[in-house]
Amino acid sequence: MIRKFKLYMVLAAASLAFSSCLDKYPENAIPSDEAVNTVDDVNQLVIGIYDSFTSSALYSGNLTLLPDIQTDLVYGVNGNTNVYGEIWRWNDILSTNTDIESVYGALYAVIGRCNFLLDHVEKVRAGVTDDDDLDRLDQYCGEAYFARALAYSELVKLFCKAYESDEDAAGQLGVVLNEHYDSQEPMVRATLKDSYQFILNDLDRAEELLQLEEDFDPSVDGALFDTVYFNEYTVYALRARIALYMKKWDEAVDYATRVIGDGRGGSQNYFLSSCTEAISSTQSYFDYMWTNDHGTEVIWKVSFTLNSYGGSLGTVFFNYDQTSVRPDYVPAQWVLGLYDANDLRASSYFAYYTTAYGLYWPLLQKYWGNTEFQSYNIYGLCMPKVFRLAEQYLIRAEAYAEQGNYAEASNDLSTLRRARYRTGGAVSVNADNWLEIVEQERVKELYMEGFRLQDLKRWHKGFEREPQDQSLENGSSLKVEADDPMFVWPIPQHEIEAPGSQIEPNESNR
Repeated sequence: MIRKFKLYMVLAAASLAFSSCLDKYPENAIPSDEAVNTVDDVNQLVIGIYDSFTSSALYSGNLTLLPDIQTDLVYGVNGNTNVYGEIWRWNDILSTNTDIESVYGALYAVIGRCNFLLDHVEKVRAGVTDDDDLDRLDQYCGEAYFARALAYSELVKLFCKAYESDEDAAGQLGVVLNEHYDSQEPMVRATLKDSYQFILNDLDRAEELLQLEEDFDPSVDGALFDTVYFNEYTVYALRARIALYMKKWDEAVDYATRVIGDGRGGSQNYFLSSCTEAISSTQSYFDYMWTNDHGTEVIWKVSFTLNSYGGSLGTVFFNYDQTSVRPDYVPAQWVLGLYDANDLRASSYFAYYTTAYGLYWPLLQKYWGNTEFQSYNIYGLCMPKVFRLAEQYLIRAEAYAEQGNYAEASNDLSTLRRARYRTGGAVSVNADNWLEIVEQERVKELYMEGFRLQDLKRWHKGFEREPQDQSLENGSSLKVEADDPMFVWPIPQHEIEAPGSQIEPNESNR
């Protein structure tokens, strides 16, 4: 349990002031010299960083759901409570949207906690002589650098244009970069190139500080999969994702290979959760990953306990009241049609229900919730799986295809599909069809995990919705052209209007 005075100091970074998400501590806050003095104090700050990721504005809520609800993966249906309605309708998104504001604020809250730790850890280090304690401090700093990089990567993904090239990015708007908590850094957006470089610099530091021992042995030291803590492989996973977004194909292949570790990247630490291999008489390993939040392909997940958890990803897909289901959003018909008869992801992700409004439709049971929480009548609560091995295969396949290496791209896609198919699963891509197949596999595998908006943006693709059974009139007929300004979220208006702010708006600000 974090002591009260230190909890106040840590949570001060998370509070949203009336003027700006980037405001500093209030003048009457307890001085940092009194709050951070020992290695254990620093450890408590790290706990606070991990805890900040449980926010329902982040992976257990808005950050995961909004980018997919905004696009073409779901439809609002009769009985919709208008939750996320402005987001789904696309054209109603304003710079005052509170759901977007909450994402922006929560990500900068993570950054504030990281900066607070990094600003004050050296004072603690100066008084430490024990080697084990010095190693602990290195570990804590590595975790803070990674968390800061992860938060900035999400800000860049949502509030900036796609990265086309180093030259183009040097002329595009990035995000406000804060490296220190107590400094008077200007509230001005860096370039997109500098924003990505800041993230990469943090990941370089994190990689060095989170390196496993050379003699690390999972059979002795514990498996790396299914962890709730950062390590060097979470660094590689994020590096692979960012390299894909930056169109650095060689780096995407390199870092994804380190994570996959199939003989080309060292020892294998993660394994695709099979849809055909059974963990019990009623469940496959893949099913178990979603119903119990444990899986051999989970690289990092946000930790929930019965006494401490975040938002409920499954609520808007069920709104279960112990009697009936009243979903706000249901899967799009075109998505359901992507899964063929042998693809077992379909039965893991979707199940037919009759809603309270009479709609008989496959609902997203992927987020029905952890069975332990269900035993306490808590539904729709899942531990967000921020990095999974499946994504790394998809990253590497796309990067290989961009390089013209269609054989290796086919191998990676086939490996993933074989883990998901009842039989077969092999697929072959070429210069004409690779993007279509990669897009389909990303939709089928990563459905409602928050990737669709960014994928369409970086591929420069639009989308179209057509009405389906009981879909809402407003929003169901929608055509969005490629590179529409709303692919880039508006900067919250209160950030632009904050005293001293020099933050420039996006084209979507209106």
